[in-house]
Amino acid sequence: MLRSVILAAARSSKIERLVGTAPVTRSLVRRYVAGETTAHAVATTRTLAADGLLATLDYLGEDTVVVEQADATRDEYLGLLASLKGEGLAKSAEVSVKLSAVGQRIDAELAYDRAREICAAAADAGTTVTVDMEDHTVTDSTLEIVQRLRDEYPSTGAVLQAYLRRTEDDCKSQAVPTSRIRLCKGAYKEPESVAYQRGLDVDRSYVRCINALMAGEGYPMLATHDPRLIEIGIDRARWYDREKDSFEFQMLYGIRPTEQLRLAAEGYRMRVYVPYGDQWYGYLMRRMAERPANLAVFARSLWTKS
Repeated sequence: MLRSVILAAARSSKIERLVGTAPVTRSLVRRYVAGETTAHAVATTRTLAADGLLATLDYLGEDTVVVEQADATRDEYLGLLASLKGEGLAKSAEVSVKLSAVGQRIDAELAYDRAREICAAAADAGTTVTVDMEDHTVTDSTLEIVQRLRDEYPSTGAVLQAYLRRTEDDCKSQAVPTSRIRLCKGAYKEPESVAYQRGLDVDRSYVRCINALMAGEGYPMLATHDPRLIEIGIDRARWYDREKDSFEFQMLYGIRPTEQLRLAAEGYRMRVYVPYGDQWYGYLMRRMAERPANLAVFARSLWTKS
């Protein structure tokens, strides 16, 4: 119930205005968001790299309905990739792109064209792109666009969400040579007809999906903060005789940083999902929904008077 309330709030412009004017909201945002500019994103990447951590950078924004904004998002990614190349950080960082941020809800072909330009820039910089997954209404469209991108840029990554009932089958079909698949639990409010509603059912699906990915020929990227699922991922990698460099773990910026360092120190590839930009509200609310314990910190910021 709490998760549903938070996800509903993520779509509320009234609550967004309240949160945006709370006096300590910015300090809370800084815990989970690297900053607002390309320079902030690059600086954070440099710091993570110094600690032996990889990064995937997400310029915040989604549900674009204006072509000019889709173009602006593309241009931001092109500038970011040029900066990573110039700073010698491309091997330590890739970029994550939401297709709705580059026009998917306007026209799928528009989104493909913009994403293709970003993939070309990433290839030139010496890194890769992972296409983020959004709600279930665009799952097929997103996977179709990813496949088209892979025809030219085979290392283009896709994201699959364990809470969707279809995802185990998607993992089996996507775990092919050169594929890169990020497996996460899922962060959108979905109907029971398409998604598991109980946390236990989502966890069980996640484990089945780990097995499907580890058994396949692709490169699994296990996005989770759950200690049990991390240990299961390590166990399954051993079961399928995978070397430590044949898969990776991913966690969100600002969450379990000590665990991130531990995994990296043990020789695992550990990538941090680093969001930046000023469109932080929807992202932050979904993080609260994924981990409701964070809500207490968030709520205190709303009640503090300026």
